[in-house]
Amino acid sequence: MTAPAALARAFADQMAQLAPGAQRIGVAVSGGGDSMALLQLAHAWGASRDVTILAATVEHGLRPEAAEEQAVVAALCARLGVAHQVLRWTGWDGQGNLQAAAREARLGLLASWARAEALDAVCLGHTEDDQAETVLLRLMRGSGVDGLAAMSARRAGQGTLWLRPLLEQRRETLRAHLRAEGIAWCEDPSNADPRFDRVRMRRAIDTLDLDTGRLAQTARAMARAQEALGLRAADEVSAGHVRFEWGDVLLDRARLDALDAETRLRLLAEAVRWVSGAPYRPRLSSLETTWGRLGTGAAPLQGCLFTPERGRIRVSRELAAVAAEVAPLGALWDGRWQISLRDPVPDATTPELRVLGAEGVTQVGRPETGPPFASLCASVAVWDRDRVLAVPRLNWGLSTRIDTQPDPSSFISSLIPH
Repeated sequence: MTAPAALARAFADQMAQLAPGAQRIGVAVSGGGDSMALLQLAHAWGASRDVTILAATVEHGLRPEAAEEQAVVAALCARLGVAHQVLRWTGWDGQGNLQAAAREARLGLLASWARAEALDAVCLGHTEDDQAETVLLRLMRGSGVDGLAAMSARRAGQGTLWLRPLLEQRRETLRAHLRAEGIAWCEDPSNADPRFDRVRMRRAIDTLDLDTGRLAQTARAMARAQEALGLRAADEVSAGHVRFEWGDVLLDRARLDALDAETRLRLLAEAVRWVSGAPYRPRLSSLETTWGRLGTGAAPLQGCLFTPERGRIRVSRELAAVAAEVAPLGALWDGRWQISLRDPVPDATTPELRVLGAEGVTQVGRPETGPPFASLCASVAVWDRDRVLAVPRLNWGLSTRIDTQPDPSSFISSLIPH
């Protein structure tokens, strides 16, 4: 079998495992060698199976070379007869980590595109080299099992199925394929910029002559361990040692103390992710520090508040994290709550969703039995200017309808890698 035929066969085998029965597949194409090879392979695979392939390029508006890269992608799409869209990001405000913000924006734009085009999945062009670099990078950062599991070939997120069918292919293999097919690609200058951690990891692999296949093998082994540990943690939830109360997570303190450290930290990490709505769990070092502080009182972490209670640990939203959150009635508040009034309020001018806060608690009063003050203050309420109209958590005030709220079943599903 020729090298191109072997690569096409390997790609087809991966897609058969990752997306059986798919009819519409999206491909994220930057113009680099990996994604251009992904596009060509996906097109050939789709054409032989009557699967529609669509392509999208995310324009971050940060580099002058982007226009040339888009043109290269557009030219290949035209040659292959693949519909191509450019998705433009305009949300960078100059604050925080640019690479992290760009990555989140890229996934968000691609997810929106996937929904609009009714795609079954979106393919990303990560390779074995990317996997090896990720393992080394996370090892340097002191990651645990989850971090070293690195990238999965198939995962769900943001309402989209993400596929990485090239994780077992070397970067140079894909470029050799492009040369054989007469397909040009672009080289991103940032891939040679030593200011970026990933570039330094790439150079370290070359300098130390590390085997990328072995590093990728480590990632697969850690992924298996991750699944086993996730199932163990999920058993704790099913056994009733983890409960849910109006968006808070309540964990049995005695059971946490009795658990092995890995399972305990996994449950705490997922509690933070579930309560905060963050896409990622907190770093292991931060979580260990927070757990150690609980003997002396409440401790904040990643927009959440850990509060020791009688016989349990409560993980609730931190008031400071939602103090500025405002949403119209019926819209999503804090990414977790969608609430509306059942009946119109004639004398209300601008009813909206805001955090209850200490001022709101003063208006409605604090029940003798109920959530702790800090958790109650961080609850969502319906306000009309400076007047509280309703507090669904307390069943206080006007009648409300809750259309979206935190789903306990997602806690278990997130513990187990898919």
